[in-house]
Amino acid sequence: MRRSSTFARQVLLVRVGRRDGDLHPTDLAPTEHRYADRQRRRYGLDRLSRPTLGVDPTLGLDRADIDAVMPVSPAMPPMAQADDARSIPLLPGERTMARRMKFALVNACTLASLMLGMLAIFLAMQGEVRIAALCLIACVGFDGLDGALARRLGVASPFGAQMDSLADMCSFGLAAPVVVYASLAGSVSTAAAAVACALVAACAAVRLARFNVSPKDGRFFCGVPTTMAAAVLAVTVAIGLPVPGAVLVAGVALLAFAMVSSFPYAKLARLVKLPPWLWLAPVIGALVDIRLTFALIVVGYLVSGPVLWLRQRRTA
Repeated sequence: MRRSSTFARQVLLVRVGRRDGDLHPTDLAPTEHRYADRQRRRYGLDRLSRPTLGVDPTLGLDRADIDAVMPVSPAMPPMAQADDARSIPLLPGERTMARRMKFALVNACTLASLMLGMLAIFLAMQGEVRIAALCLIACVGFDGLDGALARRLGVASPFGAQMDSLADMCSFGLAAPVVVYASLAGSVSTAAAAVACALVAACAAVRLARFNVSPKDGRFFCGVPTTMAAAVLAVTVAIGLPVPGAVLVAGVALLAFAMVSSFPYAKLARLVKLPPWLWLAPVIGALVDIRLTFALIVVGYLVSGPVLWLRQRRTA
């Protein structure tokens, strides 16, 4: 009621002034300026800006301080400011034709991984889960190839890192759960398979986002990498691991939580430096029973994270 009466009184005063031909300068001001003056009068800010109204001059208030605390109407958008920021080049360094070709080759590998992930989704929708799993394995190969080529050719860039992360989310965070869901159809309940695969997608997104903003450790991964998790799921579907459906669902959920865990997992560069006899054991086991050997390798790698974590806590 108070606001309405104040507004009506101001309208009447303006009209009377115009009728008498005595126009106040503020009547000709733009709308936003009249609105700002009305806000100052409503909140008593004009009284603070006048030293003659008993305000202590030692307060040091000026017009800028008053404008900083004055409320702004949401109907009045802020004035657009000119953006002086220069665009960042996608490829830092020399812009020669040779470097551009190398840069295009690296990003072509990234896009190939993305396209194979999309193909895996289409094949899984048609029921060709084995072929879709092989496409995911090819995605893993292209994902490792683009990073190796970028470092070898000297065209690594922030754009390439972000491109690789987005492709990984599409291929490993979305395509891999879809393929696993299609492979579990008929063996477990639809709700259980959907929840487990949704966990893989959500944890993959969290894992990739955390990897982009976290400091890099040259020795260990923080959690199971998304690429490795997708490779495990793809190989599991491709070889048809003979385990009950409930065990597969539990394994998929466990792998999803392992991606967002804080357990340290060794990188491939450290695994290559293992003694030769340790590499000979899985090769012989694969010749005897590839499915059992694969299951033992996956379980051993998942267990290695908590073991290394406990060891680091004891030595700290």
